[in-house]
Amino acid sequence: MNVLVNVILGVQILAALGMIGLILIQHGKGADMGAAFGSGGSGSLFGASGSANFLSRTTAGLAAAFFVCTLALAYFGNVRPASSGSVLEGAATAIPGAANVPTPAAVPVPPPEGAAQIPAK
Repeated sequence: MNVLVNVILGVQILAALGMIGLILIQHGKGADMGAAFGSGGSGSLFGASGSANFLSRTTAGLAAAFFVCTLALAYFGNVRPASSGSVLEGAATAIPGAANVPTPAAVPVPPPEGAAQIPAK
């Protein structure tokens, strides 16, 4: 399962970087007004109408992939092993001879030596 989580994480990182690049390449809605008044910045790599469709669809696809990867990582992050218990209980059973080691509550604690000399009021 660790390999699957790493693959999903890699896809999520690539989708995030791709979205960042595509969003920075796209023109805003106000960029067309500047081109209408003669700024000359209306030329693009994919043509005037094809760039918005190609870039926006690719961005939407990457956003969907990012969203699915995020949900998958959240699911795998909350999956618990079949045995319920704390991490400390699992660590105590992993230590050889840990069954014979008494717990701290079972060990009697002697009173401090100086406490018997203090008078109670």
